Amino acid sequence: MAEPSQQLRSFVEVPAGSHFPIQNLPFGVFRRRGVQAQAPRPAVAIGDFALDLAAVADAGLFDGPALSGSPCFHQSDIEMVLPITVGGYTDFFCSVHHAMNCGFIFRGPQTPVNPNWFYLPVGYNGRASSIVVSGTNVIRPRGQGHPTGNSAPYFGPSQKLDFELEMAAIVGPGNELGKPIDINDAEEHIFGLTLMNDWSARDIQAWETIPLGPFLGKSFSTTVSPWIVTLDALKPFMCDAPKQEPEPLPYLAEKNHINYDIPLEAWIKPKDQNDASIVTKTNFKHLYWTLTQQLAHHTINGCNMRPGDIFATGTLSGPEPDSLGCLLELTWNGQKEIPVGNLTRKFLEDGDEVILTGCCKGEGYNIGFGTCTGKVLPALP
Repeated sequence: MAEPSQQLRSFVEVPAGSHFPIQNLPFGVFRRRGVQAQAPRPAVAIGDFALDLAAVADAGLFDGPALSGSPCFHQSDIEMVLPITVGGYTDFFCSVHHAMNCGFIFRGPQTPVNPNWFYLPVGYNGRASSIVVSGTNVIRPRGQGHPTGNSAPYFGPSQKLDFELEMAAIVGPGNELGKPIDINDAEEHIFGLTLMNDWSARDIQAWETIPLGPFLGKSFSTTVSPWIVTLDALKPFMCDAPKQEPEPLPYLAEKNHINYDIPLEAWIKPKDQNDASIVTKTNFKHLYWTLTQQLAHHTINGCNMRPGDIFATGTLSGPEPDSLGCLLELTWNGQKEIPVGNLTRKFLEDGDEVILTGCCKGEGYNIGFGTCTGKVLPALP
């Protein structure tokens, strides 16, 4: 017998293979192209269209039995804007494969990760003001670097600009200051997920990180995809999360230790090239610390989370060489090149466009996230 989700049908024609069938109605915010001074409007995606929820509400159609003549706009006729007002942003470091690889690169094989990594979801507070919507250009950042063997640092444009393939969770209700979210209630506080590219300047990051963590190497730009996919839409793709050893402390021990089977890809389209080339394939299911564990840990000290706050997974790397979620790992910090079409890359060059995408494959339908894109512009003079 088919699952109920397979039986759903829409009066809006949805192309085969669309990321946004009736089983997936993600939320976003848009403006109509060519309409001056229009305030942003909430919408849900359906196929190639966006349904204007403000117009639907104004017409009273939520109270009626049908939605005939609904205000749908083709997505080519609208401009997507940031779907939430981001008050706070936390970036976690929750992929064991990414953590181990970074440790091998920077610390060596003896102690690639600190012992605390397997006891708590490591994270840091990022910069909410520089979170931008997909399609926003990224200016190559400037800062200090310190090449090995040099006695003094230099200042200039980053020579090791990187992408990070992540996913971001959008907080729903949130919690009051001083009242932690219980691990087994945490799912109810996650509105949905987006793709995220946490752009990183590796040379700046490496020099500044000790002792307080990333700063200018991360704060210049973070890109999110425009459509927020709800956890309800992802339920058919739940899967067991990796076994955790040692067992988590009681406040992180959850009844349902689950992830989502979300295949993810990163592509690079070099300047003056017609086509983008895939550089990695990974999957959300490899995440060691789950979203609910991240949120429970974030609030265990009484920290309050507010609607629209973002917490991100960290780079989502898999166990295979072609499933690494950033160029730092793929090129082993620039020690080797990777093919990008008929070109090669160690790190991103001016004019490169990075395209992230993710899509769950159901029986007869997809649950997708669209794309998360950004193009690298030259550093300021």
